Amino acid sequence: MNSSNLPVASPEESRATHVRWLVFALGASTSWLLYLHRYTFALIKPKLSEELNISNSELGLLDSAFSTAYMLFQVPTGMLADFAGTHWVLPLLVIIWSIALAMHAWAPNVSALWWARALFGVGQSGAYPSLSRLTRKWFPATVRGSAQGFIGVFAGRIGGLSAYLLIGYVMIGLLEMSWQTAVYILAGAGLVHAVFLIVLYRDSPRQHRWANKAETDYIEGVQSAPADIVEVTDGPAPPQKMTARRMIRQSSPRSILNLIALIVQSVLSVVADNIYSNWIPLFLFQVHGLEFKKMGIYSALPLLGGALGGVAGGWLNDALIARTGNRRWSRSGVAMFGKGAAAVILAFAIFNAYDDPQLFCWLLFAVKFFGDWSLSTSWATVTDISGRATASVFAFNNSIASVGAIFAPAMYGYVAQHFDWRVVFLIACGVYAACALSWLAIDCTIPVLRDDETQTGT
Repeated sequence: MNSSNLPVASPEESRATHVRWLVFALGASTSWLLYLHRYTFALIKPKLSEELNISNSELGLLDSAFSTAYMLFQVPTGMLADFAGTHWVLPLLVIIWSIALAMHAWAPNVSALWWARALFGVGQSGAYPSLSRLTRKWFPATVRGSAQGFIGVFAGRIGGLSAYLLIGYVMIGLLEMSWQTAVYILAGAGLVHAVFLIVLYRDSPRQHRWANKAETDYIEGVQSAPADIVEVTDGPAPPQKMTARRMIRQSSPRSILNLIALIVQSVLSVVADNIYSNWIPLFLFQVHGLEFKKMGIYSALPLLGGALGGVAGGWLNDALIARTGNRRWSRSGVAMFGKGAAAVILAFAIFNAYDDPQLFCWLLFAVKFFGDWSLSTSWATVTDISGRATASVFAFNNSIASVGAIFAPAMYGYVAQHFDWRVVFLIACGVYAACALSWLAIDCTIPVLRDDETQTGT
């Protein structure tokens, strides 16, 4: 085709817009809000144990109610996100979990609290599968690890940190609010956020009226025309919708075994991580007798470490891949070292700093830093192997991993009540070590689906 027949692009049209950064902000704020709301329950456990006379074992079972619903609805909501898109699915989930959070403050007894926990799990079940799809649709593969590390790990951990500081230190500690009032305020903020998602977010740059062709081509990795020339095209044909039957049919035995190995490490990671999401405030209250202001600050330290580790892990993934060209061992090496370092530091903390809550929590900062820098690797590995079924594969991995989230709180609650909190941390130490070894069996270059989009050179 003669280039003289092509329309000439204006300077504005030839430069990519930056709508992806608006979407990045929406994704990060959703992740932040999700963990802000999720970690609230850990902080109000001391109040619930006093007001409703709930034991540690019962508190663990309430966490298991959340995790059971979270597991059961992961795959359905993830597949819904792949089928219907995330523009409406993601805000709907935020609305559901915000209503459920408000029910925590209303619940007059343990039975009502159980239903609130279960509905909360339903609402949060599809959020990260949807956010995984968001990063795939809105960011090129070259920076996706960093984007996922920031959205999935840094923003989430800052959300958990914010829960402990905002509710524990500020709302309950300084402002002397009732915990019920604090929970109602957070639930209202969630409903407002859902409105922002509906108005400002779209499933892809092609569907967003503020994103131009240059930005779309950059995200999709399309070779753009010269700066002063823009060729008018209809764009690629939309991919087929993913179904469970198609995903199973297009998987090979090798890819299934690889996915199983990834799921095993996810289960182990969830079991270790459950301590920080559900038990640190209660541990500090029962073992060291801390009041809410100190409890909020000390509990936030490990989550700050996790937030920084998530960003570091995402950056390190991208940097090692760029330098070595070896995607498989760049990802596995980062994750294996992180989990192994977490196990070593936690063992040191248990035997040398257990009786000093401030030092112990600073060491947990280091544990979470190294433990969570592998989470960016997990997100990126799911994206690497899943192709166009990103949300479905992410949901499948998370739903099975949620078995660990069902088992862990019941186990930790029982151990804390009948044995000793020190044993709780020793169990987590062993789980970190096992998780590090599991990365030897994971290969991020093996696609789940055998189709034209994910399979090359076969």
